[in-house]
Amino acid sequence: MASTTSADPTAAPTQLLDHPWEQADPARHRLPRQTRGGSPLLGVTATMAATFGAAGLTAAAAGPAAAAEPAVSAPDGAQGAADPGLALAARIQQQADTRTAAEETARLAAAQEAEARRAAAAVQAPVAAPAARPRTDAPSAPFAAPLSGFSLGAVYGPGGSHWAALHTGLDFEAPAGTPVTAVGDGTVTSAGWAGSYGYRVVQTLPDGTEIWYCHLARLGATSGHAPTGTVLGAVGATGSVTSPRLHLEIRPGGGAPTDPQPWLQARGIRV
Repeated sequence: MASTTSADPTAAPTQLLDHPWEQADPARHRLPRQTRGGSPLLGVTATMAATFGAAGLTAAAAGPAAAAEPAVSAPDGAQGAADPGLALAARIQQQADTRTAAEETARLAAAQEAEARRAAAAVQAPVAAPAARPRTDAPSAPFAAPLSGFSLGAVYGPGGSHWAALHTGLDFEAPAGTPVTAVGDGTVTSAGWAGSYGYRVVQTLPDGTEIWYCHLARLGATSGHAPTGTVLGAVGATGSVTSPRLHLEIRPGGGAPTDPQPWLQARGIRV
């Protein structure tokens, strides 16, 4: 460091603080002399250090609070646009949705086409002919004898006093209680007490022929459909007879009686 110089104006000029032109006019261009104890550069430096020091303290004080605040995140759309994986997943989902819609459309179209084919087939199908109805004048079932284990008694024709010189039917003699069954397939149109006939069941065949079952001990079927073999009653001795028997009459069209024996034989019943 240079040594301290005196303020004598006649002294020789120094290298740092004394200038030659100050000797000519000491009062002109003279700046205030700075105190050697302090430097302007050091003052500025101290001021800046104080300023930055205060700012540092402020930042240090606010540091924990600032660190506690959450970082601002980008919107979902921006993240998705920046993430290749999310973009690929979005494209795959879009393709799957498109494929599902196409499959559903194809399924509906196939169902509509199948329905149209069924409707066309139904229109072109031939109409089934109605089933033929059976003839009412022909027997719908085979004929059978009215009972089993019998012997023939009085036949059709002249008879005793009970029939006024004409026996109108055929007698089947059998033990009392023997079941009496329907000769053919018909309908029971009458059943009950009939005077000298005793208990009687009248069966009408489809061609209108009536078959009378007389002198029954009890009644079986009293109405309704009676196919061949249906139990209509039992052999008895009611009415004008004294021994058990079945008196059978055949009345074509519900009219006058006819000889039962040839009628039964014509239908395969041997008596």
